[in-house]
Amino acid sequence: MAPSKTTLRSLDGVNKISTRSRAGLGLPENVNKGLVKIDKIIRGKRKAEGSPSKEKAVKRTALGDVTCTFNSYTNNTAQKPTDAKIIRVRKITVQSSKVLQSMKTVQKPIQNENLAPPPAPGGNKVVTRATIKHIHIHCPNQTAVKPKEVPKENVVGIGATTKKRLSNEFEKTEESLYSSALEEISNDSPHFDSKKRATRLSKASDDSSEQQSSSSTPNLSFVADQLQLKLNLGSHEVPEGVVNYDKENWDDIYQVSHYAMDIFNYYKEKEKDFPIGDYMDRQVCLTKWMRSLLVDWMVEIQESFELNHETLYLGVKLVDMFLDRVTVSKETLQLVGAAAMFVASKFDERIPPMIDDFLYICDGAYNRREMIRMETNLLKIIGFNLGIPISYRFLRRYARCAKVTMPVLTLARYILEFALMDYDTISLRDSLLAAASLYMALKMKKISDWTPTLEFYTGYKKEELKDTVFLLNRGIHKPPKSQIMTIRNKYSHRIFFEVAKTPLLSDHQLFSS
Repeated sequence: MAPSKTTLRSLDGVNKISTRSRAGLGLPENVNKGLVKIDKIIRGKRKAEGSPSKEKAVKRTALGDVTCTFNSYTNNTAQKPTDAKIIRVRKITVQSSKVLQSMKTVQKPIQNENLAPPPAPGGNKVVTRATIKHIHIHCPNQTAVKPKEVPKENVVGIGATTKKRLSNEFEKTEESLYSSALEEISNDSPHFDSKKRATRLSKASDDSSEQQSSSSTPNLSFVADQLQLKLNLGSHEVPEGVVNYDKENWDDIYQVSHYAMDIFNYYKEKEKDFPIGDYMDRQVCLTKWMRSLLVDWMVEIQESFELNHETLYLGVKLVDMFLDRVTVSKETLQLVGAAAMFVASKFDERIPPMIDDFLYICDGAYNRREMIRMETNLLKIIGFNLGIPISYRFLRRYARCAKVTMPVLTLARYILEFALMDYDTISLRDSLLAAASLYMALKMKKISDWTPTLEFYTGYKKEELKDTVFLLNRGIHKPPKSQIMTIRNKYSHRIFFEVAKTPLLSDHQLFSS
């Protein structure tokens, strides 16, 4: 859902405000007086290209019009159809020569060419099944349709044997135990083998007896234990003095404690597959300040569209990966950010915004073709690999294992999200950034120090966090600038416990015992 009002900033710092139409949003007439002209957006129903016109309703039966052909054939026997395909069909019940009311059964086309020609129909006599064996069906305006082949039924006079058709699996007998729904096997069939059937029946009885004996004893726990032992799930040894968080939540299906540790160990191994270097020297048209403006604008998109925080972190990651590999101009930078958020929302959102919403949020600077082309180029550059480990997921895992309160976690999220605008953090590991932000939140809230539990689950000691903590602390100590106030205003709200107003600490206070 697009916002009613969104503040957009160009890369040179000039404020621009774009809004939707007054009629669609119920805004007053003077809402944009002196700012930006509002163009009324009228969106009609989209229609697929080449769709048929609905002025004339075209109706068509499944097998074509059979009645008109039969009447024309009975009335004019001298003329034979020569310009249309002829299909011979067995067994058609006709009540009258004028109206063909019902068709009992339709069998496959006759393949025997030595059959006698159809008798000449006469007058208005009632034609019965015994008198009609073959009927030429011809429609001058319809294309001949080959009837579908249906299984034969018990028909007197054709020499077919009587066969029983099973309706469902509960009506299966011993003779038809291995027959499918479309198989009909009789004793006279060449495919029938009494010895094979006896062997199958004996094997089936053995299997059923084994299943009954095994069902009497509960073996689900045994299978689960064997699967866990084979996959080596949850077998991580926890040192003494460390809270075994996964073991405490072992039966909680939402915690996935059986393989949560394996998931985040895999994430930490995958971090080296997504390196980002110092690309700003190669970007001749861009600066660090312009990147900070872009990230601030992406945070505003996340707030306006009410997207997940994972979408924001993935979008910023995609921007840095693209800029590390491709040189872009100043005018294209905002398009890269919009396309990155568009791709990230498709990956992480249940209902992602439409492309029109992203074009609207760009204030009409780009068209649909440019957005789709940038999205394609972005996916090609990153190799279509969107499974990038992001720091937000690491932070949530670490805070959960440490059992911190929601205000402490929100403060760590504020520090981590504020670091997105800092260009100096792009080359650091996401797991390290998450651990350092959580350490700062614990110290600023005066909760606790770096515990053995956090050291075990994060994999980082307190000394390893020192440089990263100093870098993040310098970032939040910078004086606020009016152009990039979105994150500060966001976390100053009471919904986020006003964590942006938490008193800051010096580097010495952060690492004092």
